[in-house]
Amino acid sequence: MDTATETILPQPEQCPNAQQCSARLNNIGDALYVIGGKWKLRIILALREQPMRFNELQRTIEGISAKVLSNELKDLELNGFVKRIVDTGMPVVVTYEPTDYTHTLKDVLRTLAEWGEQHREKLRNEAR
Repeated sequence: MDTATETILPQPEQCPNAQQCSARLNNIGDALYVIGGKWKLRIILALREQPMRFNELQRTIEGISAKVLSNELKDLELNGFVKRIVDTGMPVVVTYEPTDYTHTLKDVLRTLAEWGEQHREKLRNEAR
């Protein structure tokens, strides 16, 4: 097992008792609940490039439906990752932007991108 895997997955030396292992697994479950799924991280990444209106965001994220985008934005707003800004001028303009809290995902996103690249390469090598 490589070092990255050893630091993430509960190992006997990291979990001296079942309660600590359970807590670690619960923490991972909580994180996956908040940022898991097909779309949430893609939305966060798109908004980190620049704040966007709903339709801009839907065009940027290929394959996401309006209903799913709307639901995901509501979840992300509830969890403090996205801010919904309403300009009440004529016409009313709603813009979504990332909050400072999204910066807490920097290491997670970097590690996830690296792992995704490694996994894709592994699959390519196995297909040869």
